[in-house]
Amino acid sequence: MDVPETRYAKTVDGVHIAYQVFGDGPIDIVYMNSAFISNVEIAWEWEGGLEIFRWLAARGRVALLDRRGTGLSDGVSSDTPPTLEARVDDIRAVMDAAGFERAVLYGLEDGAAQCFLFAATYPERTAGIITFGASSRGAWAPDAPWQWTDEQWHEEMDLVEKGWGSPAFTEHMTQQVFPSRVGDQTFTRAYGRAMRHAMSPSAAVTSEIMWRDTDVRHVLPLIQAPTLVAHVRDDPIEPIEEGRYIAAHIPGAILLELPGGEHWMAQLIDAGAERVDRFLADLTDDEAEFDRVLATVLFTDIVGSTERAAAMGDRAWRDLLERHHASVRALIGRYRGAEVGTAGDGFLATFDGPARAVRCALAIAEAVRPLGVEVRAGVHTGEVSTIDGQVGGLAVHIGARVGAVAGPSEVLTSQTVKDLVAGSGLTFEDAGEHELKGVPDRWRLYRVES
Repeated sequence: MDVPETRYAKTVDGVHIAYQVFGDGPIDIVYMNSAFISNVEIAWEWEGGLEIFRWLAARGRVALLDRRGTGLSDGVSSDTPPTLEARVDDIRAVMDAAGFERAVLYGLEDGAAQCFLFAATYPERTAGIITFGASSRGAWAPDAPWQWTDEQWHEEMDLVEKGWGSPAFTEHMTQQVFPSRVGDQTFTRAYGRAMRHAMSPSAAVTSEIMWRDTDVRHVLPLIQAPTLVAHVRDDPIEPIEEGRYIAAHIPGAILLELPGGEHWMAQLIDAGAERVDRFLADLTDDEAEFDRVLATVLFTDIVGSTERAAAMGDRAWRDLLERHHASVRALIGRYRGAEVGTAGDGFLATFDGPARAVRCALAIAEAVRPLGVEVRAGVHTGEVSTIDGQVGGLAVHIGARVGAVAGPSEVLTSQTVKDLVAGSGLTFEDAGEHELKGVPDRWRLYRVES
């Protein structure tokens, strides 16, 4: 893969966040990388990053970012580190700049905590969450005895400050995070280079302080987004107990315990890819269901249009169509409908009330008669799906087939419409049962009396 262009998004507090967008899959993904190796350009030169990016790109359109204080993004003050709420705005700013309305958030380590708070704050923009080696709290607590104590954090920060980026420190981190790559000097050198390009020693210490002071346990029960918590059982950085705690406190979360002891997302690719793909497929299905709404669809078209066009000639027929279209559009607007599309001389519109759709159909039939044409109309109410402003689904097909059965200046409806408008003053005549092409079963239709 080619290295994508690096761009900058600006947060509400004026911080510039470096990000890249790559991939072209069906979902939008925001990837919160480990702070220790976060540099959106250098990461592509390291095999550990390249493997993950290729895997993500095959599944969606990915926004990769350097959170504030890392990589190519603006730095943070070591004296007054930004709050977690401020850091969460990194995600929002990048999503806005990249044009992501809703996204699946991938979070590693304390980056997962940012994802959790974002999801609780912006549920309408969070399609799902996937974490690996996640942390919801940095420091020891009575109900989190597996987390580091103050003494352990102090030792870690001292080690970071004195050895950051050095061969000895890189080897130490390799033993912790990538035990299977111990002794691989090519890998270790590339790992150390990624670290040095991610942060300076003082910035790395500040990052550790922000991780230590993180605590989002209170927001976990508020998360509405489907969540997959992946954790290796022998994780050397974030114990499995942390993953279990997170999964137990997010409603409906799925815990995926993986074998092994490497604190790296490649473990998820190797052992959990099938489960992740199933999770993403379920999300896609759920999103499609959520985009389904109850609506009344109205179809109209001119009866005998082919013969009429041939008799009139192209120019005269085009003038007639323009007058017809103007009348139909005006009446759709008058009855508060939404024009969805036209096909030749036919119209498709949707309404949030079936009675208005029926009255609109009657009005259209009357309005176009002085033009010397007659239309037929079909009306049906059912669930429709909305994709990029277009409607689809079985209800749309049924409405079209109902309209195809109608005769000149006739408005036919399904039984559903007739039942829903009871008490509206509209009257109907039984038009019998019909087979609708491509639609299962036989359908009883009703003729609207003007």
